[in-house]
Amino acid sequence: MLVKGKNLPLNGIKKILLIQLGDIGDVVLTTPTIRALKKNNPSGEIFVLLRSFATELLEGCPWVDGVISLNKEKRKFREKMTYQKDFLSGLRRKRFELAIDLRAGTRGAFLSYISGARLRVGRYRGDGKLWRNRLFTHLIKPENELQQYSALHNLNILAPFNLTIEDTSPELSVTKEREIGAENILRKEQVPSDKPIIALHPFSRWRYKEWSIRNYIKLINYIGSKYKVSILITGSIDERDRASKIAKSCKIDVHNLAGKTSLGELAAILKKCSLLIGIDSASMHIAAAVGTPTITIFGPSSPVNWAPRGRQHKIITKNLPCVPCRQKGCNNSEVSRCLEELSVDEVIPVIDDKLMEIGFALTR
Repeated sequence: MLVKGKNLPLNGIKKILLIQLGDIGDVVLTTPTIRALKKNNPSGEIFVLLRSFATELLEGCPWVDGVISLNKEKRKFREKMTYQKDFLSGLRRKRFELAIDLRAGTRGAFLSYISGARLRVGRYRGDGKLWRNRLFTHLIKPENELQQYSALHNLNILAPFNLTIEDTSPELSVTKEREIGAENILRKEQVPSDKPIIALHPFSRWRYKEWSIRNYIKLINYIGSKYKVSILITGSIDERDRASKIAKSCKIDVHNLAGKTSLGELAAILKKCSLLIGIDSASMHIAAAVGTPTITIFGPSSPVNWAPRGRQHKIITKNLPCVPCRQKGCNNSEVSRCLEELSVDEVIPVIDDKLMEIGFALTR
């Protein structure tokens, strides 16, 4: 697994830079790695470098001493050069002793090198980007990650340190301020406080992961007619119109929160829910990380890699021999037969079992 460099002692390293330039779900799945570093080196400072949109996720994290935000917003040429100069200068001034890049891209490798850290750990890359490998003092080439939970992929990069890792579950902290903000949002949206809340997250950045809107409408009508619950839909501002279409087509009250929460507020909202029903998306990871049970509909992506761990989490897949194909829809067509053919009747028994397990009251 370690293909360049020798094993390293973590104790005594005073300042660590952890680079995670992935999406929202990737940041959530990085929290076990942050925790492992802090637990095994409690006196060391850990700074996490993220894209700016994800920084709220690490608010209140007890294992993080600082968050560095990389803002990729569009700028004029001079403004862009000034921003990059200031950013890189600020990074070097922190005098990191160790930089760890969790991904296989070139930007994280460059930032690791430019940070000035004497020790730099990253993923081995075996394609034409071999120049990237030279920027690291230590390289890890994990084996058989297709059969691993994705949170473990990040932990694999800590191989040179031979750490004791007892807990591999993602975990997010929700600050008191965010909890108050969530309560205010629920009150403003007139979500009843005397009933448990089920959140539905039907959307993904990739449409080939999505179940149809008509199926969500049928499912919501079924749940609302059978159980005494409040139902809300979460999503981004770009997904608000589609969420509104679902809410307006339902025969019961549905609260559309799409586009009405920041990322930190979404985590706080999901923490107040009794269940999240959705697809393979960032919200699934966030809900699990704040302790909320989940039911996730999987299509072409693999539950082995992406489904939350634990008995409180359930998955639903279509029984087809090609599932999971790990492609962008059938033959990369952006259309997934395994989701197109998954009926509401196949989903309902799993949801009924979970709601009865949780102890939801029936309407009659």
